[in-house]
Amino acid sequence: MIIQQVEGAADEDGRTPSIWDVFAHAGHSRVAAGNVACDQYHKYKEDVKLMADMGLEAYRFSISWSRLLPSGRGPINPKGLQYYNNLIDELTTHGIQPHVTLHHFDLPQALEDEYGGWISQEIVRDFTAYADTCFKEFGDRVSHWTTINEVNVFALGGYDQGITPPARCSPPFGLNCTNGNSSIEPYIAVHNMLLAHASATNLYKQQYKFKQHGSVGISVYTYGVVPLTNSVEDKQATARVNDFYIGWILHPLVFGDYPETMKTNVGSRLPAFTEEESEQVKGAFDFFGVINYMALYVKDNSSSLKPHFQDFTTDMAVEMTLFGNTSLENEFANTPWSLQQILLYIKETYRNPPVYILENGLSLSLSASLRFQVASFMCLKLSLSLSLSCE
Repeated sequence: MIIQQVEGAADEDGRTPSIWDVFAHAGHSRVAAGNVACDQYHKYKEDVKLMADMGLEAYRFSISWSRLLPSGRGPINPKGLQYYNNLIDELTTHGIQPHVTLHHFDLPQALEDEYGGWISQEIVRDFTAYADTCFKEFGDRVSHWTTINEVNVFALGGYDQGITPPARCSPPFGLNCTNGNSSIEPYIAVHNMLLAHASATNLYKQQYKFKQHGSVGISVYTYGVVPLTNSVEDKQATARVNDFYIGWILHPLVFGDYPETMKTNVGSRLPAFTEEESEQVKGAFDFFGVINYMALYVKDNSSSLKPHFQDFTTDMAVEMTLFGNTSLENEFANTPWSLQQILLYIKETYRNPPVYILENGLSLSLSASLRFQVASFMCLKLSLSLSLSCE
């Protein structure tokens, strides 16, 4: 779970603001700031008991970088360290396996102010040091680590559209843009996230894996994709969507470089890996985390490749619409096949890597009782789909 959804105590016991805190308090977000949220900081024992009563075997949660290291680097906050030790101990005492995410849209604001956060390569050093602290302090009980959650979504929301922190963008692509460059910053941010992920992962392999026996991965947001028509152009456009959304992250980690379609369409705006960086990034994972909620129709739009009108979507040169028929806001079609499609695509394209399904669900505008009935039915359909995808 993201810190802002569960932890609370945003300004207690030495924690400093993250970019999400600043973003939400500035009025950018339609959701609450997370000052209280579920108040897990104070109620973790109650929460873990509820998990145990439900029969949960694992719990995925995030560590607040600015709670553990209030300056983004340097001395550990003792009360932050104590809280995460208490939470992890409570989970393991109840037989619940902790799955820890190191960064979930919540970079310390101190680092954003100091050098621009993820658009500076200085972040690689600080993220690696932060990860090192977590591995050292918690790795005796935590064996599953996700370095960065939804790398692609964080980059697009935060550096192209400006709808998530740090709300950087440029017209005509973003909303209420005051700083940023939608044409280049998403690509720079992802490049630095990949380098930071690789640095932390390689550190773990070299210094911790032999004694802690854990695994380190990264998560990516995915869509099931369907060509709008059977035309060659729409089929090629559908392949581009996978290259841009999935290959943007996975291709460098498996093959050491970005997909050729991205290098062609984005050109010099796409950062290039040095030979040394390529070697560091290639193979720097133990698993991939997959997140999938919906599917899209894809239509070719090659006319969007204009030299003075460029961002991630125009670089993809596609038009995308939600799959299925729904007229309600925040509701999308039931597409259990989309997760199966993604799992098969990753298996066949990226050498059958280990995969964890980190998030999957369905948004419906229904009563609570009907939502429960639908959820139960969906679990059955998903189980059948996954059993088929493994054959």
